Amino acid sequence: MQTIPLKCVKRSIASGCVWRASIARYTASKGLKTSAIALGTAPKHPTVDHGYLPNSPSPITTNLEFFDAVSDKTIPAYRVLDGNGEVLDGATVPEIDEALARKIYETMCMLPTLDNVLYNVQRQGKISFYHGEEAAIIGSAAGLENTDEVLGQYREMGVLLWRGFPLQSVMGQCLGNEEDSGTKGRQMPVHFGSPAHHFHTISSPLATQIPQAAGVGYALKRDPARRGKNCAVVYFGDGAASEGDFHAGMLLGSVLESPTIFFCRNNGFAISTPAAEQYAGDGIASRGAGYGVKTIRVDGNDALAVLAVMREARKYALAESKPVLIEATTYRVGHHSTSDDSFAYRPRSEVENWKKTDNPIWRMRRFLEGRKWWDEAAEQEMKERMKKAVMSEFRRAEGLKRHPLGELFTDVYAGEVPWNLKEQREELAGLLKKYGDVWEPWRKERERFKGNGSDLQ
Repeated sequence: MQTIPLKCVKRSIASGCVWRASIARYTASKGLKTSAIALGTAPKHPTVDHGYLPNSPSPITTNLEFFDAVSDKTIPAYRVLDGNGEVLDGATVPEIDEALARKIYETMCMLPTLDNVLYNVQRQGKISFYHGEEAAIIGSAAGLENTDEVLGQYREMGVLLWRGFPLQSVMGQCLGNEEDSGTKGRQMPVHFGSPAHHFHTISSPLATQIPQAAGVGYALKRDPARRGKNCAVVYFGDGAASEGDFHAGMLLGSVLESPTIFFCRNNGFAISTPAAEQYAGDGIASRGAGYGVKTIRVDGNDALAVLAVMREARKYALAESKPVLIEATTYRVGHHSTSDDSFAYRPRSEVENWKKTDNPIWRMRRFLEGRKWWDEAAEQEMKERMKKAVMSEFRRAEGLKRHPLGELFTDVYAGEVPWNLKEQREELAGLLKKYGDVWEPWRKERERFKGNGSDLQ
């Protein structure tokens, strides 16, 4: 029997969540069968006791041997539900009642409802940019306390929704209107921030939130009022894990023993770059051991598995005051963003196959139905209610004005406004006085602000 070359399979496994599809395509084209494969070679402990290096736990060996893995086996992925929402043999369902299960499912369903509307709004030119969401976020949000500090990337709107962030605020931020209390219309869409929900404002530069989160966790540890009660959680993608800030954050968190949970959404692509072209190791989880960080890989399309993992990670982080790395393997069925066409670098059939065979929303629904907590009537009522709420809120928010124009110069410095901002404010006021009523483009733009710029006069 001919088997797949190890080099080919290692590249496929390196892609984390998409390795199954990669291997399937390769075997179909070559007519081969898969065999048991070791990811790499792990160091072998010496058979003869020569003691240990001074001031080190490393045993002395006489074998000259290189290694490229901590273990000679691929890191397993924790799962509770199978692809059809049935509990796997031997799996333990995390503690969950009907109310919590329904809330998880309904929040998961709210995300694609919002996605459909806001994607179309962006295509119409009414907002500049939009990112979708991954269902793994809801399971993780449910495993946290609402007072835990969250530092997100672009796809964590679900955490805010879980914590009660209203649709009014979602629309306000995406449209940049006067109800955008977090960023006052000065940020790109989906760059949310809400101190009331313990959600730190998202910034566009990739991975900057990772070392910041290690610092936030350390600050919580040093605060007597919050020590042992709250942790920091940082979300990022597999692409962000290729940035230097990922390693800086992991190093800082491990050395300072910061109660921070590093949550990586490995959806197989960094925009258009597949995971196999980002790294050669066993996903992101394999990096945790190098920093001495407790690590686990979980099926990111299984909301119950993610819930269980986050609960345990939080418990450990608070009890031991140490970081945890979670790699949630999933698949991005949508485009990276509204500025991306993913079918330019992956086949449409692959996406459609994932929708049918590993749909996280379908799996959670089947779990609910199996416990008689959900039925078709509830499904239809929910869909109609959500669609009505989202469309109603969008139409209302679309007619609102932006924050007063003078807000452009606030919230940067505490105390007295510095001289350079005073000069810029005066210059803008002069230009508005000169052109604001006579030049049509300026007049129309001015009317979009609350007060029509009168706060600068």
